[in-house]
Amino acid sequence: MASISYASKEICVKIVYYGPGMSGKTTNLQVIYKKVLPEFRSKMTSLTTENERTIFFDFLPLDLGKIKGFNIKVQLYTVPGQVYYNATRKLVLRGVDGIVFVADSAPDKISENIESLKNLEENLLEYKYKRENIPMIIQYNKRDLRNALSIEEMQEHVNLFNLEWNEAVASKGVGVFESLKLICRKVIDNFIKKHLGSGRQRPRYVNAGS
Repeated sequence: MASISYASKEICVKIVYYGPGMSGKTTNLQVIYKKVLPEFRSKMTSLTTENERTIFFDFLPLDLGKIKGFNIKVQLYTVPGQVYYNATRKLVLRGVDGIVFVADSAPDKISENIESLKNLEENLLEYKYKRENIPMIIQYNKRDLRNALSIEEMQEHVNLFNLEWNEAVASKGVGVFESLKLICRKVIDNFIKKHLGSGRQRPRYVNAGS
């Protein structure tokens, strides 16, 4: 969960982009990385293990403001979508503070979306994390597909937990920062609620990409 460094005066939170293979998780992070000013980001890093292909653990801190004099830093990660990389998916979820579930809007991807959501909940339980206690949103990606399912259909089949959501076309940069801002707001609000109680000091959000 969120780590606090009194030496550097930083609160570091971890957000993971989860979802089925090729749904647009890595594309989201690539778009964010390109648009964020260099002084607001670190180097994007990928990891290749001995038995797996290159898996992107896209590491991207963004300064969002201050809470009680502490800078807020966000680390962004993706998980591999393929089922046979589940051990890596689970590892990336360790210490997660917020999740963006990237759902594919193509009709033939519905079952993969549902399978990935169930897999997410199972992996969270492995760490004894309760899904309802972790801030989470759904990004309905690939809304530009000609045969994209309607939002009503996506809601019915994918949004099993009545989560907040938004639409996106990550390949064109549409909706990417909206998703990021939404999950950051939820993560920071959750942190304030847990650690500062009712005496809340609202963080000042910074538009790092402007």
